Amino acid sequence: MPDFGPGNAVIILGLVSALTWGAGDFAGGLMARRIPLFGVVAAAQAVGMVAALAFAILRGEPVPQGRDLVIAVMAGFCGVVGMSSLYRGLAVGRMGIVAPLTGVLAAVIPVCVGFLRDGVPHLATVIGIAVALAAVVLVTRSPGHDDRPTGAKWGLLAGTAIGLFNVTIGSLSSAGAFGPLVIVRLVQAVVLVGLIVAWRQPWRMHRTDVAKLAGVGLLDMAGNASFIIAAQTGALAVASVLSSLYPVTTVVLAIAVLRERLTRSHVIGIALTAAAIVLISLGTA
Repeated sequence: MPDFGPGNAVIILGLVSALTWGAGDFAGGLMARRIPLFGVVAAAQAVGMVAALAFAILRGEPVPQGRDLVIAVMAGFCGVVGMSSLYRGLAVGRMGIVAPLTGVLAAVIPVCVGFLRDGVPHLATVIGIAVALAAVVLVTRSPGHDDRPTGAKWGLLAGTAIGLFNVTIGSLSSAGAFGPLVIVRLVQAVVLVGLIVAWRQPWRMHRTDVAKLAGVGLLDMAGNASFIIAAQTGALAVASVLSSLYPVTTVVLAIAVLRERLTRSHVIGIALTAAAIVLISLGTA
């Protein structure tokens, strides 16, 4: 029988987070090119909140209180800034610049915090973390020239906010995963409504787009829940780096679905991703 101890669990959950986050960002980024940004984010957050509430009730999770409540509120603010900035960057900028900036910062910040909190992990894990960061940069490089703006400022803002989001939700107690996500989504919904009203931002969309955005919300919620459980199960640094591979998923989908050209950097980056997973697995075994 395979061993599904804490080391393997954090790897599996971290990779599930990367797959679902990456798929959600791919779909959300595409939709943000033709639907108002705040409409995309608001719809995704609303669906995620309803789904998280349903799972929290089914699992019998307690209502977050005290420290977990404060952490969930902080995560909500960081999350709405991170997601809005990322979708904005993917919509108006170059994916090959926005994605690696976001992914690397989103990993480096919690990795540094994780090292301080949990100590430096096994050498194989440290090497795997470095290889994973290199893979994110390589697999998201844009070939040729692009007249679109770089979107670097959005990538920097998104990466910092998502990194802080990962640190905060990675600090939740083991009392539950979906209960805190309800608070996170509620905070994000309040912030978004406030921004829409204060700045008079467009948000309306066609009725047929709602179902597609529901899928984006469910993927994002699944990624968040997987990351929270991964961080509760094992080291924050390992969970953060594995989940930060989500741009690899986004780019692979762009190659497969949008027929974007597969470059040498893509191939090397995908190969390094596999190597990083193996190294981190060896280090946490």
